[in-house]
Amino acid sequence: MGSYKYFEEYNQPTTDDLIENYSDILKTVGEDASREGLLKTPERAAKAIQFLTSGNCQDPAEVLKSAMFAEDYHDMVIVKDIELYSLCEHHILPFFGKAHIAYIPNGHIVGLSKIPRVVDIFARRLQVQERLTHDILECINNTLKPKGVAVVIEASHMCMMMRGVQKQNSVTTTSGFRGQFEANETRSEFLKLISSDLA
Repeated sequence: MGSYKYFEEYNQPTTDDLIENYSDILKTVGEDASREGLLKTPERAAKAIQFLTSGNCQDPAEVLKSAMFAEDYHDMVIVKDIELYSLCEHHILPFFGKAHIAYIPNGHIVGLSKIPRVVDIFARRLQVQERLTHDILECINNTLKPKGVAVVIEASHMCMMMRGVQKQNSVTTTSGFRGQFEANETRSEFLKLISSDLA
């Protein structure tokens, strides 16, 4: 027997309630919850749903504030191709894709890793892509108070791919712009940069 043990910390009363609920779901859909392959499924699912909704307990504005630095830089800062994974609030099925985010500093810059952290916090909530885009945009705009912010999200939705219309190759794009990005020239520069490979 191996000695490997993976440890994660979860709220035990919440986990116990979720285990019971997932067991009931398995039985309701006609599964045998006592068979070998499903014995630990309710526990795994209970922990997974807590992780996938953990953004409800986190403050993305505080994440940004923890790494804001005074800097005299006034040109566009872009973090593109940020992987994101979220759950559609209508069917609790995944949607996944990439976020592209830019801001124009107004006296302060932010640690680059904090922008993907903000994406993760909002994505780890039951979401719709439109609100996810807006939440990220407004958080950066209200916290950093930059000269402009731009957010574009491209995502595939399992609720469209696995069920419903069953369109496997469809991609949904949402966008939001504030400040200087509302001007056509700045917005066009951002869209051109996120579409190109500069390597």
